[in-house]
Amino acid sequence: MPLLLAKVSSEVANMSDITRRQLKRAAEKVLLLVALMALMMVPGSSETMPVTTGRVGLTAPKRVVLVSIPDRKLALLEDGKVLKVYGVAVGAKASPSPGGEFEIVNRIANPTYYHPHVVIPASADSPIGSRWVGLNRKGYGIHGTNEPRSIGRAASHGCIRMSNRDIAQFFELVRIGDPVEIHAERDADTARVFGGEPATKPTAPAVQPVEGQ
Repeated sequence: MPLLLAKVSSEVANMSDITRRQLKRAAEKVLLLVALMALMMVPGSSETMPVTTGRVGLTAPKRVVLVSIPDRKLALLEDGKVLKVYGVAVGAKASPSPGGEFEIVNRIANPTYYHPHVVIPASADSPIGSRWVGLNRKGYGIHGTNEPRSIGRAASHGCIRMSNRDIAQFFELVRIGDPVEIHAERDADTARVFGGEPATKPTAPAVQPVEGQ
């Protein structure tokens, strides 16, 4: 009888060990599932995460910023179609805006203006206005202004100026990573968006025959 009781006790102990191991494994699985759900619920930053539409698997429409220095205008294109057109100020003759292909690298609301020996906090007197959209060329960007009468002129130090009302709207429509094309001359792209004729390059003068040849 004592031997039988000992055998039963041993089997019960073994079953208890198995049950504990099963419960432990089940608890570990539950904890892992909870951790994964928590990670999925963490909100992503619109500055670093790809933006998607309400439909799963569809990316946001592609937006391109097109600037025509001769026209002194900026257009925001969405999937090749003109979404918005703004009047801008471009670089003065002594400090022209750079032509080329760039990219938006930062967006700053109420920026502080920094210049050698000059620091101006965000205010109505700030030369860069209420918004700054920085490009991947150091020191250059698209921004507001405290000189609204300069819009439509070649008057900046190289940046693209917009009125504070326009830059506030533009700021909300663009994202980090959006391409920016600044055209120093009229071409087919600027003519399609802003009208006018593409610039024509002067043809080389015909070579006159030299006497004796």
